[in-house]
Amino acid sequence: MLKIRLSRTGKNAQASYRVVVQEHTAPVKGKFVDQIGFYLPTAEPKEFNVNEEKVKHWLSVGAQPSDTVAALLKKEGFDGMEKFLDPRNKKRKKKKEVDEPEEAPAPAAE
Repeated sequence: MLKIRLSRTGKNAQASYRVVVQEHTAPVKGKFVDQIGFYLPTAEPKEFNVNEEKVKHWLSVGAQPSDTVAALLKKEGFDGMEKFLDPRNKKRKKKKEVDEPEEAPAPAAE
């Protein structure tokens, strides 16, 4: 299965990422099928640039974006990214609010 995911490049403390299409079993820094963009989280403002035609092509062929890439694509305005983000949101466990019963006030001493 093909995945659209980030591959880290850049120096220490200056991360930059390539948006690549890879086989899901390939190592993150391994060979990739196609490079479709880049992501610079250290730039101010953060810079995310992808080739829209290539993204649409790889999605139509069956490639699935990683959680992070799906979130970034959704911010860019791509439609249909919610179905890739739903499993991510289900994995996150929300803190359960425990309703503790209120203690009855102690009877006043007479």
